[in-house]
Amino acid sequence: MRKKKSPLRVPVTRGLKDIYAMDMRLAYQAACLGQFNVAAFGRLAAAISVVRTALERHQTRLPDAITTLDTAIAILQTVREKGDETGCWEITEGERPAILSGIDMAEQSIGTLDVVLLAQTAAELLQSVCGNPGEAAASQK
Repeated sequence: MRKKKSPLRVPVTRGLKDIYAMDMRLAYQAACLGQFNVAAFGRLAAAISVVRTALERHQTRLPDAITTLDTAIAILQTVREKGDETGCWEITEGERPAILSGIDMAEQSIGTLDVVLLAQTAAELLQSVCGNPGEAAASQK
């Protein structure tokens, strides 16, 4: 009998962690300096969303990881609504601690994931945002 080969797991490297961290931290810093815009918002929201969705698929055992990221995402949704309505993109002083906690949790959690899972998750989320959810659902099968 042949042993069933388990799929190759390529761990997230320091370089990939740094890319995600830079996307989140630079956007957050821009918000704190009053230089936040839709592009910075997009980088921050995408990075947190990809990590959160990948953690859910990976069935993370990190306590409070998904809850912490969900809180940050909920706040980012209100930031987006205000930004879309007013054209003023900002994270208020009161919103910053939850966003920073989300960034910290995403950075801590990303090491438990693998490269393929992150890449697939990012591609599927992008596809669903681009308005073709049928293809995103098909790619999950």
